[in-house]
Amino acid sequence: MPWWWLIVAAAAGALAVLLLSNLTTSEKKVVYAIEPDFSADDERFERLMCCLLGPALVGGNRVTALHDGDEIFPAMLAAIRAAKSSICFETYIYWSGETGREFCAALAERARAGVPVHAVIDGVGAAKLDKALVQSMIDDGVEVQRFHSPSWRTISKINNRTHRKLLIVDGRIGFTGGVGIADQWRGHSQDSEHWRDNHYRVEGPVVAQLQSAFMDNWLKTAQYVLHGDAYFPRLDPVGDQVMQLFKSSPDEGSESVRLMYLLAISAARRSLDIANAYFVPDDLSREALIKAAKRGVRIRVILPGEIIDTHITRRASRSRWGPMLEAGIEIYEFQPTMFHCKVMIVDSLWVSVGSTNFDSRSFRLNSEANLNVRDQRFAAEQSEVFEADLARARRVTLDAWRHRPQHEKLIEHAASLVRSQV
Repeated sequence: MPWWWLIVAAAAGALAVLLLSNLTTSEKKVVYAIEPDFSADDERFERLMCCLLGPALVGGNRVTALHDGDEIFPAMLAAIRAAKSSICFETYIYWSGETGREFCAALAERARAGVPVHAVIDGVGAAKLDKALVQSMIDDGVEVQRFHSPSWRTISKINNRTHRKLLIVDGRIGFTGGVGIADQWRGHSQDSEHWRDNHYRVEGPVVAQLQSAFMDNWLKTAQYVLHGDAYFPRLDPVGDQVMQLFKSSPDEGSESVRLMYLLAISAARRSLDIANAYFVPDDLSREALIKAAKRGVRIRVILPGEIIDTHITRRASRSRWGPMLEAGIEIYEFQPTMFHCKVMIVDSLWVSVGSTNFDSRSFRLNSEANLNVRDQRFAAEQSEVFEADLARARRVTLDAWRHRPQHEKLIEHAASLVRSQV
């Protein structure tokens, strides 16, 4: 065999190993249906969510929902500018533009004032952030860590991103949700150039769980511990809402967030409202939704319409709709602009909001964080928002889905073959 064939074979083998390490996981996957004999309002459901999947549900909190950039960005910037002891910030999308410059300036100003400022930005999601802006923050004292920046050292983890959106100020005020730092989120979803999204401001004991989630990827990048009262102060009750900050990543159990969704769906008895930017359910998740619909649960799903940033995701999603529509699940496409919300409301009681998309990438490959809230008042507020979004969406009927053009069916079938990566 010629010597150069050995080089080609070695290179092909290395490429195959690289692809397998990025496109697959060594973890076993939940493959059997979950059928708890209790509902979301049963204390056994609460115990299961705490003991099996995540931190304890803690009381004494207050959550404020913020809608679209006109509400979200001013609240976040005001908290940053008022910081006295620490700022911890983690995000996936961080792009150049007016919004990016505003956040860079606010973080840098606090660092110059002597406040410790720590930022974890994704190495791929923040690729559009001007290097000069990053350097200016670093020069002013902001500690910036890039998560899995593409390089030979991180090549085996290039497909694992931090998709979390976390901001913790003084260890006392937290923000989480779906918003990235980019001009697309400005405004109030008034047109196709301004995206629709939600973010949430929290106070109370649960903020320590947000801080802990931030520390997860901070330790993986900076490799030293942030501790003390500046980061983990004593947090007294400020309200009456019960919640937990649920986090997941490939390193600590990639099936956790998928299992959380499956348990919530299986515990639904009356209603299940889902708003999600990227909805590509795997077989078991789709089966759980269909079973819920057949036992009488009213299920409504709001998704992006033709205005979407990743059309392959929409195609892969549409390929999965047939059995769900046949089961009576209502699917709606948001019309005015890109719909980037991630909300699940179960039986007007249990609400999960945050960064997690309803797809295999969020379930198995990304680091994610969701705020789970067990509170009827908050659920009612989120239901009102859901209804307002529903009024701006168009329902997809089973007949329309079945009679879509043949070329669309072919494209959607092709997209479904790579649905684990979109």
